[in-house]
Amino acid sequence: MKIKRYLLARTSIIFSIIIPMLLTLAYIGCSGKEDPLPNDKPKPDPEVLIPFENIPNLSEMIVYEINPLAFGPKGTFDNIVSKLDHIQKLGVNVIWLMPIFPKGIENGVGSPYAVQNYTDVNPDYGKLSDFKTLVNKAHQLNMAVIIDWVANHTAWDISWIDNDDWYTCDSDGNIINPPGTNWQDVAELNFKNMEMRAEMIAAMKFWVDNYNIDGFRFDAVDFVPDNFWAQALDSLKSYENRNLILLAESGNTNVMKTGFQMLYAWDFQSKLRDIFHQGSNAKNIHQTHANEYASLKNGNQRLRYITNHDLCAWDESPSDAFVNANGATAAFVVTAFMGGVPLIYNGQEIGWPDKISFFNLNPINWNINTEIYSAYTNIIKVRQTYHTTISGSTQALNDNDVIAFTKTGPSDQLLVVVNTRNKNIDFNLPTTSNTNWSGILGEASILDGSKIELKAFEYVVFSRKLSE
Repeated sequence: MKIKRYLLARTSIIFSIIIPMLLTLAYIGCSGKEDPLPNDKPKPDPEVLIPFENIPNLSEMIVYEINPLAFGPKGTFDNIVSKLDHIQKLGVNVIWLMPIFPKGIENGVGSPYAVQNYTDVNPDYGKLSDFKTLVNKAHQLNMAVIIDWVANHTAWDISWIDNDDWYTCDSDGNIINPPGTNWQDVAELNFKNMEMRAEMIAAMKFWVDNYNIDGFRFDAVDFVPDNFWAQALDSLKSYENRNLILLAESGNTNVMKTGFQMLYAWDFQSKLRDIFHQGSNAKNIHQTHANEYASLKNGNQRLRYITNHDLCAWDESPSDAFVNANGATAAFVVTAFMGGVPLIYNGQEIGWPDKISFFNLNPINWNINTEIYSAYTNIIKVRQTYHTTISGSTQALNDNDVIAFTKTGPSDQLLVVVNTRNKNIDFNLPTTSNTNWSGILGEASILDGSKIELKAFEYVVFSRKLSE
């Protein structure tokens, strides 16, 4: 009996321990979590992204293009963050990041335009959290962020490649690179496939929904059917609380019908280079300007530039394109004031003298030519201070060697004069335009009420009030 009572007592003790443990484990297994201890903090709610409210008006944008590989020493998001103050102090209000995605390895040449994954970042640049930090910091500095989007083609080692019908194929059923190009590192997408289209648009919105970006620069727009752009842009414009920036890499105004707001000014750049580099007639730029805006409607704009990542990688640096660093700065004055949205490509604002690769790490030395940086800052400050530079009507003052024009608003008028030659030039004002001017940019003055003596590649901007 003693043994029996002992066993019953022992069994009771064991059950008193085990049963509560089993009940606890069963609860954990069903609920997926334990009851929080008194000191446990509840998990935070998912981050609520607040759309950036200070997207500038299209005509007031100053865009700065970022090639991550130019930002040393490692070419990372953190390196870019460390230079955002430098960019913002120029007066920039939109930054455009070249493709941030992982690069393709199969058949790869190092191009960021061979996208291996549309919803991740290049690990060489950092992590997704580092990218979010970059966007947040830019917003704190009152700059919008747009990213480069490559819609026409992908890398060969993207997961999408398993879907043959998502790609353009030859008669034997083999996926091909974009016809008419030598881009062997990429495979051309098939925009007749609705499933692929939906996945592409969802990937675009991933960056808006999760990383709070403010728009896109769309690559190789003319390679992609217009009806896809109409579908994609309609979807991007469906956000009730966002005004996304939509920039097309195209010079064809017909693409604007699909919903883009801004396109390239290829003709303007090439004409401007011909004037400075080849000595062609300076007055020709006025007709190019008029032609580029003749068919634009609804306040749409051209992106005006003296260089970009393609030109600076494959052709020449701005200093070579426009004879020297002073010539490049003078050319930028024309892009800043004649009309359109000015673009600055990284390094341009310090007169970086060399080409800049976007395939390989190519860090810029940011400590050179501080006087050029100051010049850019002053140029942009005048553009932003005197709204007539943006909203005023433009009147050409024709000259063979000097690009000159007035910008006229309701109550004031500006006179912009740029010597396009690497020598001293005298510019004579029309008799109807030679009174009451005050200099607001540059050092030249009006002599005898009608003549401006300009040094090589010198520029000057005057202002005057108009009588009521």
